[in-house]
Order: sequence, then structure tokens, then C-alpha cells
Amino acid sequence: MTALSVNLNRVALLRNSRPLQIPSVTHAATLVLEAGAEGITLHPRPDERHVRPTDVREVAQLLRRWPNVEYNLEGNPLQQLMEHVRAVRPNQCTFVPDAADATTSDHGWDLVRDGERLRPLIAQAHECGARVSLFMDAEPEQMALAHSVGADRVELYTEPYARVHGTADQAASLQRYRLAAQAALRVGLEVNAGHDLNLHNLADFLSAVPDVREVSIGHALICDALEFGLVQTVQRYKAEIRRAEVAWRRLAGEPLG
Repeated sequence: MTALSVNLNRVALLRNSRPLQIPSVTHAATLVLEAGAEGITLHPRPDERHVRPTDVREVAQLLRRWPNVEYNLEGNPLQQLMEHVRAVRPNQCTFVPDAADATTSDHGWDLVRDGERLRPLIAQAHECGARVSLFMDAEPEQMALAHSVGADRVELYTEPYARVHGTADQAASLQRYRLAAQAALRVGLEVNAGHDLNLHNLADFLSAVPDVREVSIGHALICDALEFGLVQTVQRYKAEIRRAEVAWRRLAGEPLG
């Protein structure tokens, strides 16, 4: 079943708005893990407007008590991400082509332009014991390039899908993601997905796109937690993932038990 990795940057953003230490990123991580999340994602940025280096280290310490949980650090390896990777040796690095002043991630890598710059950084992450996922637009022709520079996975950037969910363009968008995922799988990559996935569009995406190993969800999940609480929100997202799995099994004629 697709794993749920919870991005806690929005918890850190709220904490940073006052000279206090609440809410605690580490306590939030504990709550979502107790609720059944399979991973924690942090995205440290150079300006530290979200998580800080202390958060990266403290969550790494926490996860020593959760050996089956995946620690995913995401960010731009051409900036400061590799310092954190060397310090805490996460399970996965998601390389994202953010500018230092970007409000949020808003596009995938252009590997024709950036592939050779990423190759040695991917090798460095591997030396630290981390799998590498490249944040990519749904462009099938880029998947072979991702494999050729040494990536293990791609994370499909899903905001374009989220924008058209529930409209007449939804089916065409899902077809683009399906083709991109199939292209990745053909060359030996695994597939993650993330950005603007939520309780309303997640199951539709996973029902249409094959073999997504992990979804990373932050902003929408933390917003939903204001209504439902963190524990129940994580359980609701996991229920949507299960709903998509049931749809796949029915399509494949597999038993549902």
C-alpha cells in the first residue's frame, strides 16, 4: 500500500511566528507516527522560515525509536540540503529545484540542463545511505534521464493535477501522470507523489496512477488537523489511501481480504 509521509514544515512555520517553542515539531511527529504515518518529511530552507537545523536533528533522534519509519529530507541539494543529509543520514532525500526565495516548490527538475550537476550529489547521498528521489513534472521523456543520473525514485509534482481536480480536465491530467509513472517504472525507477494532494483528490490520483510508493503531504494535512486533530487527520488520509487500493484490486480482479 502507498505509504503516507507527513510534511511538518507548516507546524514549524506556526511555531516560528512567536518567540516560543510551541507547537513542537517533534511532538507533532510523535502524534502522526502514533496515528500510523509511515514517514516524516522535513524541508529545511536556507532562510529557516520553516524547520530549523535543530528540528532536523531532533526528529532524527526521535526516529531512532521508530526503526520502520522513513525519514525524508527534501530541498535543493545545490543550496544547503547536503549538510543536513551528512549530519543525520536520512532514509530518503528528495531533491527539489527550489530557488532560495521560493514560496513553495512549483516545478520539477529540467534534467537536460541540471542532470550532470545532480549526478555527484546523488552519489554523495547514496554514500550517506539515503535513497534519492527527484522532484519531477509529469513528463515521461524525463524519466530515463532521472534514472541515468543515478536517482532511485521520482516524486511527481502534483499541483497541476490538484488545480484541475473535479473539472473536465481531470481525466487528461491523470493520463499525463499515468504515462509519466509508467515511463519511470519501465526504466527501473520507483514513484512517489506530492504537492497539494488532499482528502478530496488523493484517492482519485492513486486510483489512476500505478504503483505510487509514497505520498508526501503537508499543507493540506495540517489544515485538516485544525478541524479533526492530527491523529484523526492522519487516519482519514490513510483511509483514502486504502480506498484507492481497493479500487485497484477490484480493477485487477484481486481478492479484497
